[in-house]
Formats: sequence, structure tokens, C-alpha cells
Amino acid sequence: MKHTTAFLAAALLASTSLASAETLRWARAGDSLTLDPHAQNEGPTHTLAHQIYEPLIIRDHSGAFQPALATEWAPKADDPSVWVFKLREGVKFHDGSDFTAEDVVFSFERAKSETSAMKELLTSITEVRAVDDMTVEFVTDGPNPILPNNFTNLFIMDKGWTEANGVVAVQDIANGETTFAATNAMGTGPYTLTSREPDVRTVLDANPNYWGIGQFPLEITKIEYTPIQNAATRVAAILSGEVDFIQDVPVQDLERVNGSDGLTVKTAPQNRVIFFGMNMGADDIENDNVEGANPLADVRVRKAMSMAINRDAIKQVVMRGQSAPAGMIAPPFVNGWTAEMDAASMTDVDAAKALMEEAGYGDGFSIQLDCPNDRYVNDEGICQAAVGMLAQIGVTVNLDAKPKAQHFPLIQNGETDFYMLGWGVPTYDSEYVFNFLTHTRSGDRGSWNNTGFSNAEMDAQIVSLASETDLAVRDQTIADIWKVVQDEQLYIPIHHQVLNWGMTDAVGTDVSPEDDPKFKFFTMN
Repeated sequence: MKHTTAFLAAALLASTSLASAETLRWARAGDSLTLDPHAQNEGPTHTLAHQIYEPLIIRDHSGAFQPALATEWAPKADDPSVWVFKLREGVKFHDGSDFTAEDVVFSFERAKSETSAMKELLTSITEVRAVDDMTVEFVTDGPNPILPNNFTNLFIMDKGWTEANGVVAVQDIANGETTFAATNAMGTGPYTLTSREPDVRTVLDANPNYWGIGQFPLEITKIEYTPIQNAATRVAAILSGEVDFIQDVPVQDLERVNGSDGLTVKTAPQNRVIFFGMNMGADDIENDNVEGANPLADVRVRKAMSMAINRDAIKQVVMRGQSAPAGMIAPPFVNGWTAEMDAASMTDVDAAKALMEEAGYGDGFSIQLDCPNDRYVNDEGICQAAVGMLAQIGVTVNLDAKPKAQHFPLIQNGETDFYMLGWGVPTYDSEYVFNFLTHTRSGDRGSWNNTGFSNAEMDAQIVSLASETDLAVRDQTIADIWKVVQDEQLYIPIHHQVLNWGMTDAVGTDVSPEDDPKFKFFTMN
């Protein structure tokens, strides 16, 4: 760790001499997992991609839709199962090649492929077709009233560049594959990739031919991005002036940073919930001491574990007040969230012990908890707190914390029985949660559902959401699905995350609820 910290500090000091009024030196706890824009559905990965690549539609820092590579979109007048997108004219990729409908069709077909992490967003699409160079039609399996909501992190690649470099297939990141697209990029975005050293440093330069010149501030001409996992090192970097902007100010240092001359901290609720997942579907699990049975398969055990978690204590002690206890795995931003469900998780150790006894585990059991240590705010600290809380009901937890690059494949490959995960909802709709986290794991849905839970009736309800145009009926279906999720205790919600961005007074921006700064919106004072 000392060697790593020294190396990062040296890299930061080296970048300081290059800084100018137009250079933004940016740091956060973890790096992008890949530059392949369809290989991983993960916040920091999308954040870096948004600087280089672009989707058809973006959300600005207020969360509102804004045209990007598309200028207009609407269902076809005579066929509500077809969405028509008019593309922005005159857009060039970074190598000067023209952006056309062919690139859109290619990118969506690529994003629908087996190894893509974005395919759940596109399950209702049966065909993507180019009407002409600047018009694309998306044909869906029945009318899909919220289809555009799914497109805000669906990036468009240059078909010619992708084919020429042998990366038509999406990088299989869960199985450790690396490809040319993982460390190289060719987009239409406001910044071009100058250099990329994963987990060390990435440099971007302003795209001099960007279509948005004159429409956005675009005051930053160079971005120097350095992931700094160690919280103390990250804070030291902004306090000393080695970086200008950090996305995740540690909660214990908020007052220190905000009270320093020339620095400020901006805070906002995030569109993200932190929770624990449990493998309830297996007959037996590996990482426990119960032979021939799976204690997590009993809903009484799952409910007892949830009741043992003191979310208020985590908020006050671990998060220093910077969280909102959660009772469901959807943030308040999302259609389908209710205050009643969100207040459902109550701490009751005595009742939890009684449930454990009733389930036949009065003497408890041991289990491993897999946790990231560089992805969410105080992720490892939350897991450490949970270890002590679960011990009160006889559940002995062996904590294994590791970087997200090693943690996430455990979930995607079904190699963990008890794990932490955080989930943002860029569509602002519960269908997104259900498609990834509660539908049976299958070819095109449920890729992050490591619980083993499978319910054919609920699967059919989830599928129906994509084509239900009666919003009252759709909302009732969403409520019915949430009732099953809550009654079965599929997950243990912990809290809604709060964002704390630290920056020098030279940087001007609002906090995005998606925690995805788009630097074309930033100003430099």
C-alpha cells in the first residue's frame, strides 16, 4: 500500500506542473472498469465513457432529458410499436468519419449481444433499422412508452473503427477478457482519449470539432483523471491543490475539506441504494458452515438478518449522517418507490433471534460476506458494521473486501453467497430494477440477480411492463412485483447514498444525482 500511495502521489505531483486554468485534475476512489462502452453497466465506467462517447439522449445534471446524438424522438404516428429517432446532422467521430444511422444500428445490435452488460435495457426491441442516414426506427414487442429512458447510457460506437480493430464482439469482462476496445476509444464526445493507464491515470483533451461548441460551456480543455482508492490520500490531494475535483469526499473529512480556504463541498441525494444480496436458490452454499442445507433459503433467516441491521447506527456512526436508511432497493427518484415500503426495514434483535430459532438456526451459522472496498461511500466500513450487527443473532460473518474489479465478477458469475451491491436507476423506473435484479437469470435478463430467486409469474409481469401503455395498470403491476420482492426479502436494503463532491473554488458545477459529472457542463472560474 505504501508503494502504491507513493506512486499515486508522484503521478499527481507530475500532473501539477502541467495544470492550467483550463485543465481539470479529477480524482475518485475507483477507476473505470473498461473503455468498451457496452461491457459493464457501472457508474464510474459510464462516467468516463460520457466524456468520450455519446448516447442518443443524455440526462443533464438536474436529471432532465437533453438531446445528444438524437434531436427528436417519438412513437410513429400510425404504429406505436415503432419509435422514430431523428439524428443530429454534421456530427463527426474523433477520427473525422461521419456519424450516421448505420453506426446507431450497429451499436444497438452490439449492445443487445450476449456478453453486453446493457442488454437488459433493450429486451423489448425486436429490430433496429436505418430509414436513411439521419433516421433510425426502433421496433418493439408491443408499444413501449418509456423506451427512451433506457437510452441515456447506451453509447454509439463508430462501426468502421470497431470492425477495423476486431472488437465487434463486446468484451467479456466477467471472465477476464481484454480487448482493443477496453483501452482505446473512438467516439463523438466532447473529449478525445489521449492516454490510458488503467488504475493509474487517464488523460483526455478537448475535441476541437465537437458539435456542441457554442451550446455548452466546454471551458475545460484537458482532463487528467487519477483514481485514488485510499481516502486519506484522496483528501490530501485536494487539500494540497494536487487535484481540483474529487467525486467522493470521505464522510469523516467533509468539514475539513469544506472549511479549507479555496475549497467547497457540494452535497445531494444520489439515485442509488446500497444493499446486501443473498444466494437463496442453492440447495447448499459453499461459504457457510452448514452441511447439506442453505440457511439463506429460509425467508425467516433472511428477514432476521435484515432485522439485525441497525441502519440508523450505520447512518450516524459509519456515514456521519450522510445516508438515508432504506427499506427497499429503489431510490425515491424512481417510479414505484413508496414511503411506506422504504420505511419497512426495522431493527429488532429480539424478534430476529426468535425467527432464527423458529427456522432451526437458534445456534446461528457462519457465512462469508463479499464486499467492495473502492466502489461505494464507506463500502468496507458498512460491511464491517454489519459483521458486528449480525453477530448479535448468531450469524458469524467472515468479511472478504476487495477492489470492485474483483468483486463484481463474483456476482455476475454466481460465485458469491452473500454480497454487497449498490444500484442506481438511470431510467427512473422500477422496470430497470426488476430486469437486472429480480427476473430469473436468463439470456437477456437477470444478469445481476445472484439470489437464485425464480418466479415464472413474476417474470411474466416484469416482461409485460415494457409494452403496457395503460399507466395505471402498469403502476399496479409494479406495486405487485414490489410486494413479492419485499415479502420474500430478496435483498437486505441498507441506505440511499448521499453524494459529496469536493472542488476548488475555480470549478463550477451542480451535483448530478447519477454521480456522473459531464465535464462539458462545467465552468472554470
